[in-house]
Amino acid sequence: MTLEKKRRKAVVDRSACVACGCCVKVCPLQAIQIVRGITAQVDTETCVGCGRCAKECPASVIEIREVEA
Repeated sequence: MTLEKKRRKAVVDRSACVACGCCVKVCPLQAIQIVRGITAQVDTETCVGCGRCAKECPASVIEIREVEA
């Protein structure tokens, strides 16, 4: 029997991201950055899945998902 360890992480739909930077401003751990001025990118090692970015995103393109640790 194996126990899968899951963690919450922010996931960005990069094809729909408008790179407004709202998520960057509210992330308490600076786990999100705007890459090449076109999309947000999440540092999955730093992100704790708090959900602030998803709540703040005006385009609703950030989800908090359970991922394997």
